[in-house]
Amino acid sequence: MTTVSAQTPADWPTTEERARAVQDELRARVVLDEPGPPPGTGLVTGVDVAYDDERDVVAAAAVVLDAATLAVVAEATAVGRISFPYVPGLLAFREIPTVLAALEALPCPPGLVVCDGYGLAHPRRFGLASHLGVLTGLPTIGVAKNPFTFTYDAPQTPRGSTSPLLAGAEEVGRAVRTRDGVKPVFVSVGHRVGLAEACAHTLALTPAYRLPETTRRADARCRAALRDAAYPA
Repeated sequence: MTTVSAQTPADWPTTEERARAVQDELRARVVLDEPGPPPGTGLVTGVDVAYDDERDVVAAAAVVLDAATLAVVAEATAVGRISFPYVPGLLAFREIPTVLAALEALPCPPGLVVCDGYGLAHPRRFGLASHLGVLTGLPTIGVAKNPFTFTYDAPQTPRGSTSPLLAGAEEVGRAVRTRDGVKPVFVSVGHRVGLAEACAHTLALTPAYRLPETTRRADARCRAALRDAAYPA
């Protein structure tokens, strides 16, 4: 596994006002009319981050799986300084420089990227998955553990059942039951993938657990990288 040092770009936003302006500019570039790669084919990459706020350190992991077998093909981690303060709705600005460094360190193309978080299911319709997709051009989806500020009716009990994730009357994603009778995950489109396909990818990535294998493996790798990080307090 490769571990690299992440650098925050010199022009990275440092204020809420500037970050929201960047969101507004990039949101217009989100592609919503492509289905994306067929589920269970090619490569699929999970990305996740872990923080140590006391040391001002963030670690990101990118883990590539064979979509058909879910075997690990490649993995990379990156460690850097936290690049933006904690502001709800602007979390992508804390994470993206380090996530990009991890993706760039991979020895192969990532294919579909699965983020532990949100895409269109975001107050400004531009969560991490959408932001990352626009910056990289890669197809991306968000699979979150909770519904954030949105509402939903519980899907039926069997695995594979879904229900709309709603902002008022607007469907911003879907609640997807990945295990019989277990709390659903919350799937939203990031970039260059349709919502039905995003849900199908999520089910293909959850043969045994509630969370996708991409998320489970990336979470373990970024936590290990954070523990091993040499950045001083």
